[in-house]
Amino acid sequence: MQYLLSVIHDKSNSGTAEEMAAIDVFNERLQAEGHWVFAGGLGGPGTATVVDNRGGEALFTDGPFVETKEHLAGFWVIEAADLDVALKLAADGSRACNRRVEVQPFL
Repeated sequence: MQYLLSVIHDKSNSGTAEEMAAIDVFNERLQAEGHWVFAGGLGGPGTATVVDNRGGEALFTDGPFVETKEHLAGFWVIEAADLDVALKLAADGSRACNRRVEVQPFL
């Protein structure tokens, strides 16, 4: 089963050199153990554009969809046998990036 591990942060900065090194080690582990599907870091909320084409004409709005203190800073898409494995990997990822991580299964 695949899971989305969302990295939640309250600042728009990248990780420290130590955090980035720990993330690299974690990513290598995910790949070696067969859990890796895809991962990426994201630009800050100010780099976002919201697209709404529900009304027949696309509307493009600069900035984040919602005003909040926290934002999605990055993510991993992983393959895990079950939720328990995904939660353990998320805990390790949270330690590596020094940020909170939310876990959601893909349907």
